[in-house]
Amino acid sequence: MQCRSQCGACCTAPSISSPIPGMPHGKPANTPCVQLDADQRCKLFGSPLRPHVCAGLQPSRDMCGTTRQQAMTYLLQLEADTAP
Repeated sequence: MQCRSQCGACCTAPSISSPIPGMPHGKPANTPCVQLDADQRCKLFGSPLRPHVCAGLQPSRDMCGTTRQQAMTYLLQLEADTAP
């Protein structure tokens, strides 16, 4: 499955505890990553600077749904379900 333009849910909904260029302490859940471009796509995609957790999150029908809102709902629930 290919990522949708103007979505960026996977770069917004999850918390990331590892450093990201421009966000040395990671990012909290439901906060857009500073590495999102104007089309809501990752500027670090394919770069070794991209956090491993990000590279491991692959688009799927279950996760992405058919809209950005469906993806945000799924990922925010996953975040809540896996919070310490």
